[in-house]
Amino acid sequence: MAESAGKYDYIIVGAGTAGCVLANRLTQDKGVSVLLIEAGAKDDYIWVHIPLGFRQMIDNPRTDWRYRTQPEPGLNGRSLLYPSGKILGGSSCINSMIYQRGQSQDYDNWADLTGDMSWRWEQVLPLFRTTEDHEQGADSLHGVGGDWHIEKQKTHWKILDAFREAAAQTGIPKIDDFHRGEGCAYFYINQKNGLRWNTAKAFLRTITRRGNLEIMTGSQVRRLIIEETDQGKVCTGVEFVGGGQEWVADVSRETILTAGTFGSPQILQRSGIGPSDLLQEHGIKVVQDLPGVGENVQDHMPLRMRYKISGAKSLNTSGRGYLGMAAMGLEYIFKKNGLASTVPAPLGAMVRSDPALARPDLSFQIQPWSQAEVGREMDAYPAFTANISNLRPGSRGQVRILGADISVAPAIRMNYLSTDEDRNIAAAAIQLTRKIVAAPALQSYAPQEIKPESHQEADLQHLASQIAVAGSNPVGSCKMGAGDDRQAVVDSALRVRGVACLRVADASIMPVIIAGDTGATTIMIAEKAAQLIRAAGKTGA
Repeated sequence: MAESAGKYDYIIVGAGTAGCVLANRLTQDKGVSVLLIEAGAKDDYIWVHIPLGFRQMIDNPRTDWRYRTQPEPGLNGRSLLYPSGKILGGSSCINSMIYQRGQSQDYDNWADLTGDMSWRWEQVLPLFRTTEDHEQGADSLHGVGGDWHIEKQKTHWKILDAFREAAAQTGIPKIDDFHRGEGCAYFYINQKNGLRWNTAKAFLRTITRRGNLEIMTGSQVRRLIIEETDQGKVCTGVEFVGGGQEWVADVSRETILTAGTFGSPQILQRSGIGPSDLLQEHGIKVVQDLPGVGENVQDHMPLRMRYKISGAKSLNTSGRGYLGMAAMGLEYIFKKNGLASTVPAPLGAMVRSDPALARPDLSFQIQPWSQAEVGREMDAYPAFTANISNLRPGSRGQVRILGADISVAPAIRMNYLSTDEDRNIAAAAIQLTRKIVAAPALQSYAPQEIKPESHQEADLQHLASQIAVAGSNPVGSCKMGAGDDRQAVVDSALRVRGVACLRVADASIMPVIIAGDTGATTIMIAEKAAQLIRAAGKTGA
């Protein structure tokens, strides 16, 4: 028998990047009650807060859903580890801490696809600026005083400085901020006083005294409760499991899914909202036939090009042994600096694979370390890694449940490198990387490309299929779209089609992936959703 968890004005499912923002904004209204449900634990794990701790959280059941893709045909049948945050703060606890917002054309494209001009760049820019607390101060592009702290990195690496100089020697200019142009720069990052700045810290810890927010961690939603009324189908609550107990929570206004690109479609599908053939296959009653639920999945698939070096330090060998670890720990404790404050990829570049293109289509993220596979130990010799991603991939994947059992992971198919254009761009990315590494600025470090044993020198597309790994920016599985788009799951106000009092407000609603890391954009989506929801609550719409 399910226990009642009470009745709330709003229920938010998923306390990740978007859910924490929504919980903060919706509880600003006095007299409004909010329940925030999170499958993971609290973010009190020490490695969450130390930037270098990302190594301890990937593929760790305490912090990571540990998804794996189905065998990928475009990657020689390999099944890839797909990290996804399972903790209060979600993937903002395990990601690269990179602050990016994509390109203005990305949002103008969303507006064109949905027919809603409020998604245009000039309309969403104020949302970004409102959220920001930018170390460099306020101007036309950045804001201060917000919850989301952004600062410059405090640690630099000699080998990365050399890569930046080599990029300049091949025609890629040095810039200071990716939001002001294309070129090569050190990323601005989400840290504060040497600590990772995740969304749980930024948006939840400051509102504990409001008294109108209930947070239930270690609780996984089984399904949404959908009732047939005279006005049509309405979401009236959720069923979930937590602490070994089954629970039911009722909602008087709205339920908002913020469980991410993999989590939100699973919940919809288990609730009978999704492709009718999938639901019927698993014996789930079809509540609303929405063929786009779980489709349209996109990501920036990195090509991981590793280079062994000499004459410069890298994270592979720095801090090893008791003395090295002790020195690293002391420097971090007293200065909040040094190796322990290193982010996974400090240096980046935005470039064009073809000079004829109107805007950059390749992203470089350069790491002062290397490993043979994601989640494995670092290589035993000094090295750096160039991760190169296609910013506008044509490949589309899907996420589909394998049944109603919440303990069974979904089938994730990314279909990486499934188009000719994606394969051609991957080959061009490898050529460009080799050109940069061959530039004079890097030659004193004798970089040697570490190739797979089955590498075929003449076939760059085959090499790409061997060195590609899963990305960290999955989007699109509950895409928003115009009224005539049969694949759209939500409208431009993020309302689920055919079911009242239900929205999705996370990275899954992006119709097309942005040209950059998606964390900041997910926060912006939550900010916009909060405005829409609060306005609807006041008008009764």
